[in-house]
Parts: sequence; C-alpha cells; structure tokens
Amino acid sequence: MAIRVDWRSSCSLTGTVIKWLSVPLSAPLALDVLDGADPIPFAVAIVATVVLGGALELLSDDRDIGQRGAFLMVALTWFGVAAVGAIPFFLAGLEAGPVSAFYNPVDALFESMSGVTTTGATVMTAWDFENQSRGILLWRQLLQWLGGLGILVIAIGLLSQLMVGGAQLMETETQTRNVHKLRPHMDETARLIWWLYVGLTAIAVAALYGLHLVGLAPNMGLYDAVSHALTSVSTAGFSPEAESVGAFTPIVQWTLIPIMAVGATNFVLIYYLTLGDLRAPLESEEFRFYVGVLGFFAAVVTAMIALDSDLALGIEPTIRHALFNVVSIVTTTGYASMDYNAWSAGAKHMLFLGMFVGGMAGSTTCSIKTLRWLVVLKGFQRSLFVAVHPDAIRPLRLGDDVVDEDAINDIFAYVLLAIVIFFLLTVFVVVDSARADAGITEFEALGAAASIFLNIGPAFGVAGPFDNYAAFPVTTRAVMVIMMWIGRIEIVPVLVLLTPAYWKS
Repeated sequence: MAIRVDWRSSCSLTGTVIKWLSVPLSAPLALDVLDGADPIPFAVAIVATVVLGGALELLSDDRDIGQRGAFLMVALTWFGVAAVGAIPFFLAGLEAGPVSAFYNPVDALFESMSGVTTTGATVMTAWDFENQSRGILLWRQLLQWLGGLGILVIAIGLLSQLMVGGAQLMETETQTRNVHKLRPHMDETARLIWWLYVGLTAIAVAALYGLHLVGLAPNMGLYDAVSHALTSVSTAGFSPEAESVGAFTPIVQWTLIPIMAVGATNFVLIYYLTLGDLRAPLESEEFRFYVGVLGFFAAVVTAMIALDSDLALGIEPTIRHALFNVVSIVTTTGYASMDYNAWSAGAKHMLFLGMFVGGMAGSTTCSIKTLRWLVVLKGFQRSLFVAVHPDAIRPLRLGDDVVDEDAINDIFAYVLLAIVIFFLLTVFVVVDSARADAGITEFEALGAAASIFLNIGPAFGVAGPFDNYAAFPVTTRAVMVIMMWIGRIEIVPVLVLLTPAYWKS
C-alpha cells in the first residue's frame, strides 16, 4: 500500500520553521562580535539553518497538511530545531577541546534539546559557565524562550485539534466557548499569544533590572536580567550562573516567584485579565486548583525545613527557599535558590512529587498539568459516588460545563501512559548506570527520569540543582535526549508516528 501521509508538505513546513531560526541566532552572533569572541559557531549555524530550511521548503508548496501531516510536522519541528540549535554548542566545544562539556556531539544535542523543550537539564560544568562566551550562554536562554512560546502557540493553534482532549478541556475551563475565536483567524490568535508572551518577558526584564538600578541586586545587570526573564516566563530554568538563582540576592528570588507562577498560568486567562476581566481566574476551577496545589506543597515543605535542626535557616529564608523551589519545580521551571540536596528526605520527596504536577493547560509549562490531574481526581470522586449509587448518572463538570466522556478517557490514558513511561525510563537509567559503573543510586535515577521526561531540569544527587547530568553514561544521555523530546510534545504525536495504520490506512 502507498504511504497515505503528505510527508513532503510536513517537511516543507518544518523547513520554514528551521529557516526562520536564523533570526534569533543573529542575537548571540552579534553579542559575540561585540565581546570579541569567536562568531564562527553562530555564523555556521545561520548558514546551516538557511540552507537546510530552504532545501526542505522546496519539497512542496502545499501548506494544507491535514491532521496526519500535522502530527509529523510537530514531531519533526521540535527535533529539527534542537538538532540545528546544537550546532553552536558543538562548534564551540570543538574549539575549546575535551575540557568543554560540548566536545561530545551527544552532549551538544542534549543541551540544545533541553533548551528547546524548556527542560533545563544541563551537562555544563563550572568550567563551562566561566569560559563559554556570553553568546553561547545567551543562546541557551533564547532556545528556552523560543521553546516556551512555540509549544504554547502550537498547543492553542495546531495541537488544540490533536492533543488528548486539550482543546475542549481548555475551552471549558477558561469559560471560552471556542479558543480559536480569541481572534477570527488562527494566525491572529498566534500573534495575540505572541504579544502577550513578549509583554510578560518585557515586564520581567524591567522588574529584574529595576532591582539592579535601585541597588537591591548589584550583580543583576542587564545581561542577567534579560537572560533570567527569558527563562522564567518560559518556565524553562537555564541560568548563565552555575549557582542558578542562588547567585543573586533574596529580593531577586522573591521577584522571580510570581513570574514563574504567571508563566505556568493559562495564557487565555492572562488575556482576559488584560481586558480588565478580573473575575476570569477566580471563575476558573483549574486556576483555583493550581494555586491550591502550590500552596499545599509550599506549606508542607516549609514545615519540613523549619523542623530540620540541621538547616536552621531562619524564618524568612525558610519560607523563601521552600516557596521558591516548590514553585520552580511544580511549574517545571527548574531554577534553584539553594542546594536542596541538603534538605531532609521528606522535603526532597515532596519536590519529587511536585515534578508530576505541572502548571495549567495553555501555558508554557510541561509535566502532566493541573487540568489533567483535576479531571483524574473528579473522575475518581465520581467512580466512588457511582459505586454507592449504581443507577446514578453523574456527568463530570469543570465549572458549569460537562466534560466529554471521550476526553475523560483520553486524560486517564495519558496519565497512565506518562507514569508507565517514567518507570520504564527509570529502569533503563538504573540498568545502564550499573552497566557503566556510574554509581547512580535508585533515588537519583527516579529523580533524573522524572525530571527529564517531565521536562523539569534539575533532579537530586549528581543531577542536583547546582550539578549536571554529565555523571550519567553517554548512552543514558542519548536516550534522555529522546525522552525530553517525547515528553515535551506530550507523547501522542510520537506514538502516532510509530503506528503502521498512520502511514498506510
């Protein structure tokens, strides 16, 4: 049977995306030229994006790819951008030699994939943070910012028709009858989301650099303000500092907490706020659930830190570090205000559980997301009610609207599948680390598997907030590249591509 998927059109559209990557690549190129650093890594990358993207565009001039082609385009786009984005890292690594984390092409791709999927896991060592050019460090930040925006626009625009119940659930929860009608046409909706995203980033830059101007954050210069604004709004977590946000004053950490929380908030709700509709978040059941989860985890972790006699941080630092790291982990940002490896086992396990939560649907966040958990909890509650009242007909509601039963089944299937994949990845990490005698403990493997697949970033132990993933075998890091990709596009597009019926029927 002939292939029934218009792969040429999908590849052509992917080429268009890759070609336009040359525009953001010009920013770190200009910075390296200004600093007197070698601009060759970015010059080569720009040429590669234009040539490769242009060649792919020639495969077809048909822009109507249909549902099947959309699955293929989404999968190819995310992996293609990561592959091209790795070029500057690899070339800089070749120039620096084996001492650089990017000397190995697998690690260059790891860093790029971690960036574009907004994971925030890194293989960079202290040497790399001190010796890489500012252009290379800025490119890490830009990749994450682009990834945060990209997944949002795709989710609301293209993937809103494809993901497991995502469109209908988001429309129901945000009190919007049709998310496509935020603007009459989808390209207008995409531009609207773009300007919201740019606006939030500009506000974050102004807030962080403003602290520097008034003397409250002496080392938060314009470069650092822009860098951290890019990766806080995108809930991504890369920092140009080896100690992450722990390198800055407490007021910077307090400022970043609401920025991360807003980045993980449904952008449709943010849009209504810009229109003056202050009731929209309060009327959103998912938003109330999201805030409640943050409050619960923060309260428990604060209590555990306060009761830990080995820490004795004091009242303000205890509250700040607990709240900051909980918000960072739950929103999948991955910043760290201190090394939480020093926390008690109970506090670390709470952070581990927080990895599986995620922010709201329709945001830049990753992981399973609060909307799915809310549906799962309501589904369990309904099952218990029906067990007591077998003849009852009890629809599942979000707010005043009924959730479609097919969407509910898809949500349960997705959550189960995500947990199964997480456990399988954990087994692989344990086995492969034992084979390579890497000395990875089981809890470190659990944390790394969850952090990579759910796109969190830092984990525990050797992959802790101030460490990196270089201690894992290269085979494990190669598999982690694939798992970051699968986790970021939410499993389904990749699994669909592996189905023979997708290509033939």
